[in-house]
Amino acid sequence: MNNVIISKVLANKALSQSVSIVPKRCKVNKPKSAGFTLIEVMLAMAIFAIAGVALISSADTHFRHLSYIETKMMANWVASNQLVEATLDKSWPPKNNKKGKVELAGREWFWMQKVLKTTDQNMKAISVEIRLDKAKETSLASLTTYLVKEAK
Repeated sequence: MNNVIISKVLANKALSQSVSIVPKRCKVNKPKSAGFTLIEVMLAMAIFAIAGVALISSADTHFRHLSYIETKMMANWVASNQLVEATLDKSWPPKNNKKGKVELAGREWFWMQKVLKTTDQNMKAISVEIRLDKAKETSLASLTTYLVKEAK
């Protein structure tokens, strides 16, 4: 009987050793990947593309507004110069619907002077409108000043 028990123990030991030699599941130890997946790369590219388009659009809008502001500023300079000329002109009453063109900063500016009546006979309002195109109805700038008839 001892032989039977010893043989069973040896059989169990051999069985357990054979089981441990053959693994139940084969695992390959791969090193963990340090790169990005294709989806992650495509998502990042999409985000940068959208940000780039937004940046270019913003820069374009900024440039257009800056150009418009520059044009308005120069139109105001032309109007101011024309009002100074009207102020220096000593003739009374000032001429109405006077028109002309001036060159400033490499552009031609068209101006029109309008004289408006006031409640005082010795005072007139002079308004100068500036356009880049003679045919346009809307003006880029309009300035007004008042002139007083000098006492003699």
